[in-house]
Amino acid sequence: MSGTAPWWRNAVIYQVYIRSFADGNGDGVGDIAGIRSRLPYLEALGVDAIWINPWYKSPMADHGYDVADYRAIDPLFGTLAEAEQLIEEAHRHGIRVIPDIVPNHTSDQHAWFQAALAAGPGSPERARYVFRPGRGPDGAEPPNDWVSCFGGPAWTRLSDGDWYLHLFAPEQPDLNWEHPEVRAEFESVLRFWFSRGVDGFRIDVAHGLVKHPELPDLPPRPGPPALPGLPQERPRQHVDHPHWDRDEVHDIYRAWRKVADEFPGDRCFVAEAWADTPERLAAYVRGDALHTAFNFDFLMSSWHAKDLRAVVDDSLGMLGAVGAPATWVLSNHDVMRHTSRYGRTTVRRWTVNEPYRPEGPPDVELGTRRARAAALLMLALPGGAYIYQGEELGLPEVEDLPEDVLQDPIWERSGHTDRGRDGCRVPIPWSGRTPPYGFSPQDASAAPWLPQPENWGERSVEGQTGDETSMLELYRGALRLRREHPALGDGALTWIDAPEGLLAFRRGPGFVCMVNLSAEAYRLPDHVSVLLASGTVEEGLLAPDEAVWLSV
Repeated sequence: MSGTAPWWRNAVIYQVYIRSFADGNGDGVGDIAGIRSRLPYLEALGVDAIWINPWYKSPMADHGYDVADYRAIDPLFGTLAEAEQLIEEAHRHGIRVIPDIVPNHTSDQHAWFQAALAAGPGSPERARYVFRPGRGPDGAEPPNDWVSCFGGPAWTRLSDGDWYLHLFAPEQPDLNWEHPEVRAEFESVLRFWFSRGVDGFRIDVAHGLVKHPELPDLPPRPGPPALPGLPQERPRQHVDHPHWDRDEVHDIYRAWRKVADEFPGDRCFVAEAWADTPERLAAYVRGDALHTAFNFDFLMSSWHAKDLRAVVDDSLGMLGAVGAPATWVLSNHDVMRHTSRYGRTTVRRWTVNEPYRPEGPPDVELGTRRARAAALLMLALPGGAYIYQGEELGLPEVEDLPEDVLQDPIWERSGHTDRGRDGCRVPIPWSGRTPPYGFSPQDASAAPWLPQPENWGERSVEGQTGDETSMLELYRGALRLRREHPALGDGALTWIDAPEGLLAFRRGPGFVCMVNLSAEAYRLPDHVSVLLASGTVEEGLLAPDEAVWLSV
């Protein structure tokens, strides 16, 4: 892998959902101390950076995505001094640090919003947010028909008659990005953390922020968003939307790019941007804007060779046209873990208006086999990749959490019709045969914030280390080869003609990846050696739902 390109073009970035990664102080919630204790593990795994979900001061209405102070660490996770120590220690381990930043909205406990509440209608303090009078003779109706991503209306009325906008929970009021103080404040926050050594930011709801100035009603659409932060549909052609993916948002990111460029060391941004088309997504990563963006089309693809190839071609084509690398991802903290998605007999492409809905119980063996193949596919593709904590352990979604432990605000806001995202956020297992599996210290004062399954001991880091057939050792081997092999990382690929149901591509020099998504085994092409396989290659045949890396 070439060492001349900026690090983020090739990077494998490990997502740390801080609440569920490692608990250092025994209170049942992951924290900075826990991350610091596991840096040797991350270094040995072979990742280039960690993305840390929000660690800022927060009332935790949405587990940190409701920020009360962007310059302070929430006491639940540690202190600012500990964050600075983590950044320094991670760098010593060769790991860069990318925290989340949440610019679309703040917490309702943020000093600005509290000042807006106190100041009253029409005040300068309220101008930093989106306050409006209601409709109807007495203003009792919301200003428009916008809906919250978490269910219900996107407006809440105050006792003084004003309504405020919240595209997520009522505790997350939307900022007014037309206000110069808002723009200046976030540029200041970026500098605050860049000066403390962070290497970049993941931008939450990057396609949000800017609203149509007249706040018109939504155009006719099939239904409300199905996942947090997604636009309401993904048509083949871009449809102008009053609060998602507006052209004006790119002015904000061009200014942010200038801030990043003030600092040495190839600082970078990655956008969580849901866009209608690959062309719209590419607009976020033009040369003067952000550096990378998550590839959600890859995550939402079916388990069919034709569909996956189309996603790869569209992504590489559109992003390459603006000089940006692709960034591949299989799971994150907002979606069902892919081991469980792939464990269903039918894995169809899912969209915003037709979201993934599990059909029947998962076949764990099938899901694991496909997840192993998907990992080799993802890590062989040109560009960067994201690993969600626990996917290297093959963790499934915990689909049977008791209702009384569910904490995702989606559960309440949906009227208990949508269980939300807690199933992919269960604390991960490190060692031992019983909960908390090394997530918390032995003398912990509290159980993990979400209960762990009784059978996760065999899936722990300790349980898989040294077992060459384990998911963990597969990831370790793949990441080692990815670093060592000159063909992998940033660059291009060439498709190889293959029977229907197979994906096969060459990356020069001397590397071929094959993935069998069909129902029958196929013979491998001529090759020098098998570098790595997701399963056992017998008699030169690649079995269904398996993948292989070849030296040719």
